[in-house]
Amino acid sequence: MKSGKQDDTGLLRKYWLAEKRSAEAYRDLAEQESNLHRREVFLRLAEAEERHAARWEEELHARGVSPPGLSGGWRREWRRWWRRAVEPALVIRNLERAEDRQEEEYLGHRKAGLIPEELSAAYAEMAAEERSHSQVLQALGASSRPKSVAEGILARERWHKRGGGWVANAIYGVNDGLGAVFGIVSGVASATENQTHYVLLSGLAGMLASALSMGAGAYLAAKSEREVYEAEMAREAEEIARHPEEEKEEMALFYELQGFDREEAQAMSGKLFARPDQFLAAMSRSELGLSEESFPRPATACLSASISTGIGALVPLLPFFFCGGLWAISLSFAISLIAHFLVGAAKSLITTRPWWSSGLEMTAVGVLEAVATYTLGLLFRVHA
Repeated sequence: MKSGKQDDTGLLRKYWLAEKRSAEAYRDLAEQESNLHRREVFLRLAEAEERHAARWEEELHARGVSPPGLSGGWRREWRRWWRRAVEPALVIRNLERAEDRQEEEYLGHRKAGLIPEELSAAYAEMAAEERSHSQVLQALGASSRPKSVAEGILARERWHKRGGGWVANAIYGVNDGLGAVFGIVSGVASATENQTHYVLLSGLAGMLASALSMGAGAYLAAKSEREVYEAEMAREAEEIARHPEEEKEEMALFYELQGFDREEAQAMSGKLFARPDQFLAAMSRSELGLSEESFPRPATACLSASISTGIGALVPLLPFFFCGGLWAISLSFAISLIAHFLVGAAKSLITTRPWWSSGLEMTAVGVLEAVATYTLGLLFRVHA
């Protein structure tokens, strides 16, 4: 480890400048923010960054070095103009990335031994605060101007439930099985001049493969999501144990962003902190949009995906069990397009699109699929 006090002046000057620039950006955002609660949050973030800068400036002076000059004049005016010209959400996203980078640099340089021992604790504290700032910015960025952060978080919660629920797996399973086997049936029927046993054999093989593939994929996805959730909860619990006051303050900030005043937010955060399990669950929802209800059981996801994929795949094959030739392929085409429309309409339950628009889109996809695979079959037609 480098122990000389002159060795780390370059890092300290770099950190001082980064903190001052972040504080400047937060004050610019506060200046143009009409929402009083959000404005107060921006100002408090600016004050925190200025405290960081003051700490690094103190260390620089102790080494007999002055901090670098913060560019003003036209450069400062240009930065201010840019922040007013673009959407605040873009500025917030840039600041969030900057906070993440700053946290990584603090931790990385500390771990690599590039800082003196007496500043190790300060670097760890700064990293924790930068992480907290990044999480607050996530909440701010998730809320567009007309929406509250609470609505933004609830929207993420609803998306997780739509994306991971067994109903969604079933609908997407039917869609996958129908599309895959309809393509197989069209292509093989074209290539073999509608020979029923070839169409059935290839279709049934495609049905089995699609069902097993979708089931395995849904199982592994649900299992991975739950594992990620458990890992994030463990990390959050560790953060609460290591930095209880910071986490309590962060929870208060989330309440403030939802419209509560400073005193109410701190009181609510304090009461919730007295119930560790509930506090942990609330922090994971506020910071990450995660809740245990968001994740399906892996076995349920697997069964719903497999069975629904099999059902969807069976639809184009049904006519070939009762007839053959042109009649079978014509009926398969007709009922498959109807099924495509119905599946598309059902998807509107989880995408919020108009049912007829979603249905027509899926029907168009089915037609293109049939034309493409039937044409491919013609190119490789096998004459008996």
